[in-house]
Amino acid sequence: MRAVTGPGGTSRADRVTVEFAGELFPVAAGDVFTVGREGDLAIEDNLFLHRHFLTIQCVDGLWILSNVGSRLAATVTDSGSRVQAWLAPGARLPLVFETTTVIFSAGPTTYELVVHAAEPAFRDMVRFDDDAGQSTIGEVPLTPSQKVMIVALAEPVLRREGAGMSELPTSAQAAERLGWTLTRFNRKLDNVCDKLDRIGVPGMRGGVRSYATNRRVRLVEHAIAARLVTRLDLALLDAEAAASEDD
Repeated sequence: MRAVTGPGGTSRADRVTVEFAGELFPVAAGDVFTVGREGDLAIEDNLFLHRHFLTIQCVDGLWILSNVGSRLAATVTDSGSRVQAWLAPGARLPLVFETTTVIFSAGPTTYELVVHAAEPAFRDMVRFDDDAGQSTIGEVPLTPSQKVMIVALAEPVLRREGAGMSELPTSAQAAERLGWTLTRFNRKLDNVCDKLDRIGVPGMRGGVRSYATNRRVRLVEHAIAARLVTRLDLALLDAEAAASEDD
């Protein structure tokens, strides 16, 4: 691969740019970019976040994303959502795409950052949509009510402009947004999480104390990363609420 030289003789292949909440952070080869409560991208006001959580650095000519935390995980996907990875504590992943999205949650807050590579090792291919237009996760279809349930949980993330952070609603708040009872909402949530768990999506199950919260934030992470729901789906919320009022 031919390196493209930028201003000052710097090779474009020797840098990436991290985008978060409207800010751009250039990272040069030889630097170690740190995300956490402390570091180059410091999120100081969330005590659920590790002091040092993620690092980005160039190793032997390849950019590497590492999870240096001990509890939290991140979802990593390419811009076309054809490749998705679960980056557990201690795991490392090469950043080979032109645009890589990293989504993670700490407490009730979900964060999204985007890594742009000037000279990626791989280029995106053309994406082909399902002829029927049905949302699927692997071979598991989503019913309209299951999809709108996910949209209600992901609404703050979908309404956010660009990469940044969002506070996710509780199940009670999302149920109220749809005009549903909490019992109906939780039943839909159970069904979706069970489906995802059966096809191997991590984080859909957990301990007794953490299960209710963790599965909601993990579901939103997966749905956003896999493009199961997009901003275009936000119109479903008002339509569902109106339909519930008519029942």
